[in-house]
Amino acid sequence: MLFRLVVFLSVFSLFLIRCQSAVSSIDLGSESVKVAVVNLKPGQSPISIAINEMSKRKSPALVAFQSGTRLLGEEAAGIIARYPHKVYSQLRDMIGKPYKQVKNLTDSLYLPFDIVEDSRGAASFKVEGDGNEVVYYSVEELLAMVFGYAVNLAEFHSKTVVKDFVICVPPYFGQSERKGLLQAAQLAGITVLSLVNEHSGAALQYGIDKDFSNGSRHVIFYDMGASTTYASLVYFSAYNAKEFGKTVSVNQFQVKDVRWDPELGGQNMELRLVEYFADEFNKQVGNGVDVRKSPKAMAKLKKQVKRTKEILSANTMAPISVESLYDDRDFRSSITREKFEELCEDLWEKSLIPIKEVLKHSGLKMDEIYAVELIGGATRVPKLQAKLQEFLGRTELDKHLDADEAIVLGAALHAANISDGIKLNRKLGMVDGSSYGFMVELDGPDLLKDETTRQLLVQRMKKLPSKMFRSIVHAKDFEVSLVYASEDLLPPGVTSPVFAKYAVSGLADASEKYSSRNLSSPIKANLHFSLSRSGVLSLDRADAVIEITEWVEVPKKNLTVENSTSSSPNISVETGGRNTSEGTSDNLHSDGGTGNAANSSIEEPSTMDPPTERKLKKRTFRIPLKTVEKTVGPGMSLSNEALAEAKTKLEVLDTKDAERRRTAELKNNLESYIYATKEKLETLGEIAKVSTSDERQSFIEKLDEVQDWLYTDGEDATAKEFQERLDSIKAVGNPIFFRFKELTARPAAVELAKRYLGELQQIVSGWESKKPWLPKDKIDKLLKDAEKFKSWLDEKVNEQKKTSGFSKPVFTSEEVYEKVFELQDKVASINKIPKPKPKVEKPLKNETETSGEKVKDSNTTSEENTSENDKPTGESDGSANDKVDPEPEAHDEL
Repeated sequence: MLFRLVVFLSVFSLFLIRCQSAVSSIDLGSESVKVAVVNLKPGQSPISIAINEMSKRKSPALVAFQSGTRLLGEEAAGIIARYPHKVYSQLRDMIGKPYKQVKNLTDSLYLPFDIVEDSRGAASFKVEGDGNEVVYYSVEELLAMVFGYAVNLAEFHSKTVVKDFVICVPPYFGQSERKGLLQAAQLAGITVLSLVNEHSGAALQYGIDKDFSNGSRHVIFYDMGASTTYASLVYFSAYNAKEFGKTVSVNQFQVKDVRWDPELGGQNMELRLVEYFADEFNKQVGNGVDVRKSPKAMAKLKKQVKRTKEILSANTMAPISVESLYDDRDFRSSITREKFEELCEDLWEKSLIPIKEVLKHSGLKMDEIYAVELIGGATRVPKLQAKLQEFLGRTELDKHLDADEAIVLGAALHAANISDGIKLNRKLGMVDGSSYGFMVELDGPDLLKDETTRQLLVQRMKKLPSKMFRSIVHAKDFEVSLVYASEDLLPPGVTSPVFAKYAVSGLADASEKYSSRNLSSPIKANLHFSLSRSGVLSLDRADAVIEITEWVEVPKKNLTVENSTSSSPNISVETGGRNTSEGTSDNLHSDGGTGNAANSSIEEPSTMDPPTERKLKKRTFRIPLKTVEKTVGPGMSLSNEALAEAKTKLEVLDTKDAERRRTAELKNNLESYIYATKEKLETLGEIAKVSTSDERQSFIEKLDEVQDWLYTDGEDATAKEFQERLDSIKAVGNPIFFRFKELTARPAAVELAKRYLGELQQIVSGWESKKPWLPKDKIDKLLKDAEKFKSWLDEKVNEQKKTSGFSKPVFTSEEVYEKVFELQDKVASINKIPKPKPKVEKPLKNETETSGEKVKDSNTTSEENTSENDKPTGESDGSANDKVDPEPEAHDEL
């Protein structure tokens, strides 16, 4: 599996176009969350899984509140056995669900959460805050915290800011679940490029490094996770396309069908074991004890049962041991794989239903299926694999993908493909479809319940994204309801097929305004819908369409106007072979004054309007209508006010978390400084040369005092207090350790300075022979500065010898190095002066030649002037301005 992952990453790196950006994908499961990052920074893998603070590739999808502190991921998992009522899990399966279903889910999994029903009919969690304060969090808010944790993992892993994400969702997620996830992401401050169905993510990773030009194939992806199971049928193929003038083969896949069981997964198997061991413990204890009534005991038992199930996947027998399970009683037992398979007997048959339904509705036979790829952690159970092999009639199952990471890696490919910052050089076309069909229902005055007011809008498995349009003849305001097409196929927990309602207004006013006009057709309303890439259906806009026919004046056709130059001009209008003559002198003006046209000899055109005729003309008016969403119930999105309030709550928690991290860091720094300093005082013998015994003893007592405070009153101290304590002991220790450092650093600096002063004399001597052009004044000043430095150094060294090692040093190594660097800069500056270029002197001419040339030049000038003055006036001098264009030559026309 590791080798296949390395090959995949190597191939993937060839498909990317370099740019400085990063995108990420989040695979949110019932129990865990995984994050993949596409990052093209040099020295990093182009696509990789972000590891958490425990160096694990998947993190618990948990949120906890303990003593006013929020804990996420691994921190929350660390307290789940002690405080099960404070650690919130299964959040993905609660989003968009009604309160009753959430309550049933928590009861079935022995989750002791304090849940209340909010105004939408959804679940809200009652949490103890600071002191006796009670805070209520919606599922969207808790999921936003998980998303925020995932964002931190992505950014820490990629060492850059990541804002663009693709989030994986199960195929059975309906409209309310998808909208809820998008709002949770909005609260977390991330940009969701798209929600992507889990099976599409797996198909992307499966097909990215394969070539389907030699043949298409049908592949079934079978996924059993912690709480759900589904099977999807995907068709892989290739088509030819032109690219830079060449014909290339492009791979693509289309999701043909997907079927699921949203209540079957690895948790069901674990619950069978939990019930089995709970009964066994109750029998061991007796006296009517029921361990199920203790949330802590059940949390401990479930944790150990998960490990037991994992052991049974590789062994025929597995032990279980839980210390102090209930009432200080330990529990130890074991179970065989055979017994486990017997407890889950009915689950094995249920696990085949999704794949049976896919084959039934596709009409394909098993020999037409190229592969059945297994993904999801629960597919590792041997009995499940045996059942699938038996049903499929295959000796081996396809396991080419990583069962845990295939989806999140494929989703990261999708994120790279649709983002603006990163592009795939080699593309894999993806055609996914809507898991549900949708209909539109119209309700309002004078609207009958028939096929015109209830229409199929989206067929099941319709391509994502898509645009739809519907029109209705109506003249009054009405309501639009979006409903699931089949009541036999509804998302889990949904009791009503209606998932969205809109009020459309403005149509009645528009009808009244235009009713007096000559309508050429009845007034109608156009409705524009969109099915987004995330699978969310919405009414985007509505407009009224009004068509009227009116008589309008238009210019007559075939009109010819002839202007006369007489004093009484005649205007001849020819229309349809009929002549009309009209004499007039009005509106005729000359440019010269105000006289009438009869006295003017200037021709003027007539400005008389041309004759018109009446014609019937059809006009269409489109008037935007007002649409207001009126969705109610658990599927209702959080209002703008609720979103703003939730964002404020999350920001407060984020600030507290940042302060907590800073406090922990400063506490760790203080603790580390104390231990490291004590070790230095004990092991460094020469420390006695720079500090007195009383000084060291006082310093050690100060360290002990702060250390005692650190483990008593300092347990709940603030970041400011830790910083103040650290500064106080550093104020005592830093002078001592500075003198200790200078004990060796200062002599080394002095030796280096003296050596350089000697080298400087050699450099100057070399300049005299090799670079004699260097300015003598600058060299003299350099030597003078060097002499000053040497005198200063000798003086300070002598003073330091007379000074005690316990006192502040007379000079420091840093001062010496600074003066050496200054001299080096001056030397470099002088050394860069270039050699001047030699002067070139012009040869002198004798006096006779010079006077002869002057006379010759004078005569030549006189002749030129005379020649110019003798030219006749108007004669061309050959300049460009006086050129005459020659007549064009005649050419035969070809």
